[in-house]
Amino acid sequence: MTEARMRWSVHTVAFLVGICATSRLAASDDKKVSIPVCEKIYGTLSIDEPQQNWWGQYNLESPEHLIKVFVSESKCFTLLDRGRGLAAGQRERDLAANGDLRVGSNLGKGQIKAADYVLVPDMVSKNANARTTNIGGALGGLLHAHGAAGVALGGVNLKTKTADVVLTLTDVRSSEQVALAPGHAKKTDLGWGGAGAAYFGVFAAGGASSYANTETGQIVAMAYLDAYRKLVDTVKQRAPDAKAENVAQAVKMAKPGRMYAQPDLKSAIVQELEPGRILYPSGEKSGDWWKVSDELGHEGWVSSFMFDLAR
Repeated sequence: MTEARMRWSVHTVAFLVGICATSRLAASDDKKVSIPVCEKIYGTLSIDEPQQNWWGQYNLESPEHLIKVFVSESKCFTLLDRGRGLAAGQRERDLAANGDLRVGSNLGKGQIKAADYVLVPDMVSKNANARTTNIGGALGGLLHAHGAAGVALGGVNLKTKTADVVLTLTDVRSSEQVALAPGHAKKTDLGWGGAGAAYFGVFAAGGASSYANTETGQIVAMAYLDAYRKLVDTVKQRAPDAKAENVAQAVKMAKPGRMYAQPDLKSAIVQELEPGRILYPSGEKSGDWWKVSDELGHEGWVSSFMFDLAR
């Protein structure tokens, strides 16, 4: 082989290797900016914006709008509207209650779905005087436990062009914290080029356009996406079922009654029950009988005709 041909061959191989490396990097980058997708729905979810308005100083919309896009695209939860949509729906219900709607409108009480989980998007800060939520210190151990000990807790840093955020997923019934996911991003990570550009229109439609068309917004969006990917990973590993994992709602005696040892009026009487007495169902049933316990741990069976759900 001539020297010129050898040089051409070496350059060709180097060029092809470069293309392959670039292709792998692009694929990795696209995956990094892609919103994770679930094969099943893990429950209903409402999003609650943080108490402190940290986004206003950066000319961004509430992160609630951004997270709604992630949740809708991921199909991991059924998203519930507890904001303007709920308020508008309540106005319609008020019209129905006043008899102003047409017959057959089928609008009234008992139709709103309950949220299984609440998701709060927040900004992490260690500065006690900052306008963001001061939860940096409290998160230290939790972040370490989640494999993020090296993440600097500093919220948005315009000088270094970085953002540190946190997503907290809480079980509504038990108030158990199902997942706490930190997210970190910097300008040099990627930005919203490539696959991320597909979300520009979605962000705008969801009321979060500033997260797509401003540099600070893009960095914060990347940080929240990092956190959301971690949160979804945790949910997939745990596969929680909020309704099944929580105890049944407490009940209250509506009239005088008795607790029996077995679901039978002929069985031994455990105790007399006065109206207003609070009981806790175990979930076990036999016909119209429910197995319950009281505050002192006494267990027995009570007819469901004797009590109502405690409010």
